Amino acid sequence: MSSPSNVLLTSTQNPRLKRVVRLRKRRERDLRGELLIEGARELARALQSGVAIRALYFCPPLIPPADGEQLLEQVRAQKVTPVPVSRAAFERIAYREGSDGLVAVAEQPARSLDDLSPVGEHTLLVVIEGVEKPGNLGAILRSADAAGAGGVIVCDPATDIYNPNVVRASLGTLFSQVVVQRETPAAIAWLRERGVRIVAAMPAADLVYTEADLRPATALAMGSEKAGLSTAWLAAAHARVRIPMHGQADSLNLAMATTILLYEAVRQRASKNEVSPGPSGAA
Repeated sequence: MSSPSNVLLTSTQNPRLKRVVRLRKRRERDLRGELLIEGARELARALQSGVAIRALYFCPPLIPPADGEQLLEQVRAQKVTPVPVSRAAFERIAYREGSDGLVAVAEQPARSLDDLSPVGEHTLLVVIEGVEKPGNLGAILRSADAAGAGGVIVCDPATDIYNPNVVRASLGTLFSQVVVQRETPAAIAWLRERGVRIVAAMPAADLVYTEADLRPATALAMGSEKAGLSTAWLAAAHARVRIPMHGQADSLNLAMATTILLYEAVRQRASKNEVSPGPSGAA
């Protein structure tokens, strides 16, 4: 999809631009094995993570002067010629505002469970089952990245992990984190084989999350806001935990709940002199 020249594209009906717009649809992304990346920060993280760029369209008046040119050079290093487009043409392909004049078409990263960080004594993983909202998934990836998690396993999602809104909400951490999509049975089997404890979050659990021991190799399993975790994850869990709710709301936003558990794990692991939490419940 790279352009043989630097001729400015001005027509909003250009066939190449129409191909870009079609990538907003999951069916097209799946068919072509591609995704859209918009914005300087998102593109920079994709490049740093070795994501293969197949095409880059940029609007000269809109790109950041310093960072933008550096990103263009990095894309050229992949033997892809960035294509300049007019402001009207860029508005046709941009999925959102604040795209820094940059829209890239990239190859979807092919990742497996074995690409996750090597399982060790202090491994921390996140499992998200049935996630419905791209914004939630993106926010979870940001939290996992910030907390130093070893990766995120997305099971049976209702949303595509390469949805442009996931890229946007994650601020590009979709690429800096190892994000693997697998069915629930395969993910459970992989964790069991490697001795990773599964801590499942559910509103009705007896154990408060601060009382669970999150210091050993742990996978935090979180379910959708609508349905929660499936019986398969609850049955596989070594512990089931809840976040206390004292108001009228009966659940927290999925991304918020995941962040709370991640940072409890960070807190517990912060010092070897930390007072041990209470005994962990078993499912």
